[in-house]
Amino acid sequence: MTDKEYRLLVINPGSTSTKIGIFDNERAVFEKTLRHDAEEINQFETIIDQYEFRKSTILEALDEEAINISRLAAVVGRGGLLRPIEGGTYSVNEQMLEDLRNGFSGEHASNLGGIIAFEIAEQLNIPSFIVDPVVVDELQDVARLSGVPEIERKSIFHALNQKAVARRVAGQLDKKYEDLNLIVTHMGGGITVGVHKNGKVIDVNNGLHGEGPFSPERAGTVPVGDLVSMCFSGEYYAEEIMKKLVGQAGFVGYLGTNDAVKVEELIEAGDEKAKLVYDAMAYQIGKEIGAASAVLCGEVDAIVLTGGMAYGKQFVKQITDHVKWIADVMVHPGENELQALAEGGLRVLRNEEDAKEYPNTTVSTMVLK
Repeated sequence: MTDKEYRLLVINPGSTSTKIGIFDNERAVFEKTLRHDAEEINQFETIIDQYEFRKSTILEALDEEAINISRLAAVVGRGGLLRPIEGGTYSVNEQMLEDLRNGFSGEHASNLGGIIAFEIAEQLNIPSFIVDPVVVDELQDVARLSGVPEIERKSIFHALNQKAVARRVAGQLDKKYEDLNLIVTHMGGGITVGVHKNGKVIDVNNGLHGEGPFSPERAGTVPVGDLVSMCFSGEYYAEEIMKKLVGQAGFVGYLGTNDAVKVEELIEAGDEKAKLVYDAMAYQIGKEIGAASAVLCGEVDAIVLTGGMAYGKQFVKQITDHVKWIADVMVHPGENELQALAEGGLRVLRNEEDAKEYPNTTVSTMVLK
């Protein structure tokens, strides 16, 4: 006896493209990246103003493929910069739409995902969802303290891919995600190492603004005193410092490229500097995983490596050599975000979990000053 088949439309807006997919249960039957040239995008004053344009582009693409949207069971959009919330699949509601339109935590193309999903779904009288946005915050209180009362550690990480991969690993181990202790490391343009304890990410480095390993284009943790001296040297504006930390750091800062494949080619050609930088990134990732294992008091069921850089066999081997004494290392390369969004919607449609209502009040708002 087969499971009931649910057809879902999945939408993942990026800065200059919109990825869409049609899934029959977990199986992708259509995927396409709709690319938007600069002239199209620049005609809109704000990202939210792009909403009608992107929605029409999606519907036109589906029509060209003769996809009958009346067969859809749900529409799932990428979650945007919302209020901090716990992980899960959320029904799109009016409060969420308001926060997405107003850019509650900032403007980003992903804010359009929930809005477009809702508008298409409403016309079809079917549910719309978002799944595990980057603002997922499940930190335990002790993880929030930075040491400086005015600065609280924040949870900003690759929640969608980390949670999806963690659930797949649980399936491999024939256990529930909520019963496992995992360390999941996403390695892409940014690198985040999440401590997953019983279905919650109780600690994770802020992969955007200066924590953890350096990445192909981000600085990670840097010596604070030297950074303060740089900030007040009179040589840089604040925006220039931020660019140095996010966008012009890591591989870009040392080697002039954010492409790990090119770095490996430099190493094969005998470039000693490239080898040192490459080795240092693997070293820092291993060190961060080791620190994460201390959060779990060494009780780690598995270490998981994912993201685009997990395709690099030598890179994965170097990290594994640093951490294999802690637990088995499992590799799930890439980040199939459309698949992860579809899986989140399916869990609700199959009654495996309840859709959450936004905003929830489970996130700690502890402030110590």
